[in-house]
Amino acid sequence: MKTIVLYFSHNGSNKYLAQRIAKDFDCPIEEIIPKINSHLLMLMGINFGNKPIKSKLEDYDRVILCGPIFMGKFIVPLKNFVKSNLDKIKSLVFVTCCGSTFEKKDEKFGYNLVFNEVKNISGQKCSHCEAFPIILVLPDELKNDGKTFMKTRLTDDNFKGEIKEIYDSFIEKMKA
Repeated sequence: MKTIVLYFSHNGSNKYLAQRIAKDFDCPIEEIIPKINSHLLMLMGINFGNKPIKSKLEDYDRVILCGPIFMGKFIVPLKNFVKSNLDKIKSLVFVTCCGSTFEKKDEKFGYNLVFNEVKNISGQKCSHCEAFPIILVLPDELKNDGKTFMKTRLTDDNFKGEIKEIYDSFIEKMKA
């Protein structure tokens, strides 16, 4: 299946995840760049669109979209990308490195709300959604330390243990 990875990353963790996925699929990767990149405007849902991507999505069987979730929201650059390119996307997979935990996935800021929104926007084209909670890379004694949590980024040094197991399972599922 011919695959492309597209990503938006605010602090680098989703870029790391996207690069890792693209490497494992040996496929192209491209960044989604908002016309105006303002964190505050994104949180408010204000949309000025994205810069055009270079790739022709209709040439790919599957688009793996990687990006963050802010406060339980499908953020504007990602939402705008899906809405404006849905007619060119054959199959969509959404993945996120997020702050939500498995236990809180259905709460106000949980990732399942975003997954449902992605599925509602893209309909049958959304074949899979996967969360990689950043808390999985923290040692148990730091999981409740908000300051450490907010500063944590995915790296080669911390991408191991449970998050790596979930990632490996995701890759295996996508290659099946």
